[in-house]
Amino acid sequence: MADVGKTPVARNEKTNSEFGYVGIDAILEQMRRKAMKQGFEFNIMVVGQSGLGKSTLMNTLFKSKVSRRSLMTSEEERIPKTIEIKSISHDIEEKGVRMKLTVIDTPGFGDQINNENCWQPIMKFINVQYEQYLQEEINIERKKRIPDSRVHCCIYFIPPTGHCLRPIDIEFMRHLSKVVNIVPVIAKADTLTLEERDFFKQKIREDLRANEIDIYPQKEFDEDAEDRIINEKIREMIPFAVVGSDQEYQVNGKRLLGRKTRWGTVEVENTAHCEFAYLRDLLIRTHMQNIKDITSSIHYEMYRVRRLNENNTQPNGHLFLSVYCCFLTPKNISDLWKMNF
Repeated sequence: MADVGKTPVARNEKTNSEFGYVGIDAILEQMRRKAMKQGFEFNIMVVGQSGLGKSTLMNTLFKSKVSRRSLMTSEEERIPKTIEIKSISHDIEEKGVRMKLTVIDTPGFGDQINNENCWQPIMKFINVQYEQYLQEEINIERKKRIPDSRVHCCIYFIPPTGHCLRPIDIEFMRHLSKVVNIVPVIAKADTLTLEERDFFKQKIREDLRANEIDIYPQKEFDEDAEDRIINEKIREMIPFAVVGSDQEYQVNGKRLLGRKTRWGTVEVENTAHCEFAYLRDLLIRTHMQNIKDITSSIHYEMYRVRRLNENNTQPNGHLFLSVYCCFLTPKNISDLWKMNF
């Protein structure tokens, strides 16, 4: 029989002070250990015409020879007649954290006399990666961990003209921003004065708004007020004016990455000289997981829904759906009901 006069503790009431430590926070350490064992994957695409320093910037970002061009022979260094999409993967480890980095290069983009529709082979490549992932996902006996070749981020290199975006820039970003996270950068920014750089950045932001191009981080995907404040500061800086270099120089007694000129040394990681450090922080130190999450939950999800729609209109569409529905999450099921499947 219950004691009279004693109020029972509500189920949702905190009781740690009465019964001591429970250990719920240990889940973070469990997640960390699992992630450390599995390692991480990050797939980054670089797009821009020849001579803008794409390979150098990739090597600078990851402080190793990760670009495709770094491993090429002199005979292979030629401008292809059509756009060739080539990728190279590296296993990188830092402080016990392993990451499989894949750099996807697009030699030939913007280098032809007629560059009409030059974005299409790149769009096709990105969709092929989504399709491969989808086919793995709907297998009855699928792998414990599906290999992820989806393009998580595309760095688009804008030549330092100092004027405005070119038609090819607008056309590419307008189409590709719908299927991948695009981060535009002004290449070789040390060729512009600070005044020219600020004017050029402002013109690019105006062109992006005028053409309704959503670059990363997209405003509509901010999760809360804190995210909105952080991402708004990033959006105000984009496009990043960057300088890449894998050469070290002695500056005030320190060895620094930079570009030496007759007027002095442009320090790559000095934010007073260029915005490389902001780009590195965005891609690696602060937003890498968010970039991957948006790729999976937004861009890939849109492709998946479109493919489900296409298959539903075909004679064997119901068979496709019945196989796929075995692997749906509650959120996916909700999406399908909304589409009247």
